[in-house]
Amino acid sequence: MSGHVEALRAAICFLCRPHGILAKVGVRDVNSDLATAIRTAVVLLLTWGIVIFGGHAAELRCVGRHTWLFLVLSGLATGLSWLFYFKTLQAGDVSRVAPVDKLSVVFTICLSFLFLREPVSLRVVAGAALITCGSIIMLVR
Repeated sequence: MSGHVEALRAAICFLCRPHGILAKVGVRDVNSDLATAIRTAVVLLLTWGIVIFGGHAAELRCVGRHTWLFLVLSGLATGLSWLFYFKTLQAGDVSRVAPVDKLSVVFTICLSFLFLREPVSLRVVAGAALITCGSIIMLVR
């Protein structure tokens, strides 16, 4: 993939990161579970639109059982994560919820070392340590 496409994707990803602010406003006057369902429907429509317009819908037949299992488990984990995230956003400040949410990056890095046997580099360990320290600093009153 070209460097320009990757740069564009990174920029779009960066610009979409304030979703916590949007979500906080979105859950203000509605049940957080309903808000999560609405958000999920939007994500569902967006992603299926990308798959269909990208011409990948026919590939659905080629998805194996192992892949289905782990995608379903991933979907369940994501769904529960979103439900708890919205419930927590409804009850707390974004500035305190977001740092806890970012600790999931550190948790994922640790699991990737343990279960996927991904290589451990000093840069990744230092980055995970900085995320952890930054989150703790933001959470301490």
